[in-house]
Amino acid sequence: MTANLNLKGKCLCGAVKVTGVAKDAKIGACHCSMCRAWSSGPFMEVVCNEVSFEGGDNIGRIKSSEWAERGFCKMCGSSLFYQVADSDEYLLSAGLFEDLSGYEMHLQVFTDERPHYYALANETEEMTGAELFAKFAGPEQ
Repeated sequence: MTANLNLKGKCLCGAVKVTGVAKDAKIGACHCSMCRAWSSGPFMEVVCNEVSFEGGDNIGRIKSSEWAERGFCKMCGSSLFYQVADSDEYLLSAGLFEDLSGYEMHLQVFTDERPHYYALANETEEMTGAELFAKFAGPEQ
């Protein structure tokens, strides 16, 4: 099955609609403490470019670190995205999209922060927080 990379989705209440082009047909999961506090579990994401929002007035943003912000629907609270500052790339919540046929989970990050009370059965690449920073941010972090 060929996965559709041109995605359309919406938050729980429909106040925010999103379109984007997925980088590939892969889903990642972040187990960091911030993502778990934000979504009550791992944040499941699809990396997208060419992202546009309808209902932008309903999007709240919070700067969650020195380098990134998170977006949510002000009406229903749905987690919408994680975005590194000054980037056109969004990590959009996989839950926004009804049909991710052909997509597969490929990566779990911050596995060193994953709590003891759950484990995902998918066989994926796994990275600790330190490994993730070393790969993407370089040794300065």
